[in-house]
Amino acid sequence: MSATCSERPPGPARGFTVVELVAVIVLLGVVSVVALPKIDGAMALRQPAWRDQVLASLRSAHSLAQGRRRLVCATLATGAVTLRIASTNPAAACDTALPGGDGDAAYASDSYGIALAVSPAGTLYFQPSGRISSDAAGNSALNASVSVGSETAITVVGETGHVE
Repeated sequence: MSATCSERPPGPARGFTVVELVAVIVLLGVVSVVALPKIDGAMALRQPAWRDQVLASLRSAHSLAQGRRRLVCATLATGAVTLRIASTNPAAACDTALPGGDGDAAYASDSYGIALAVSPAGTLYFQPSGRISSDAAGNSALNASVSVGSETAITVVGETGHVE
């Protein structure tokens, strides 16, 4: 008798059994029940961590301005906080970048796109005297609020330079 196209050649059967498929589905269900809450918990920590980085950057700007007796300019945007310092005192502008701890141009950075806004908008100028102003000359103290996602806003007190 000759073999036709419809006949299966002798050998082991191919494919998965119903028992194997059910076992894989049950295993995936158990893994998702255990792993997903941990992933959600890690995601929930991103906004507070980014707020802490922004707060630390602003406090560093204040300390650097007083410690080095130079004007420090802080630019805040979604995804990055950059600091620049004046090379001389007195100065009308910040002309030297202050890189972050990892050597990156941004003093602090966030790759998750968490919203960051400063009110009133613009650069914060940390004066050598400890004041925070809206201009490099330091003529008017600036009280500002920095919002980071849905976290509690960071308050900047212009006259004293306090950042909380």
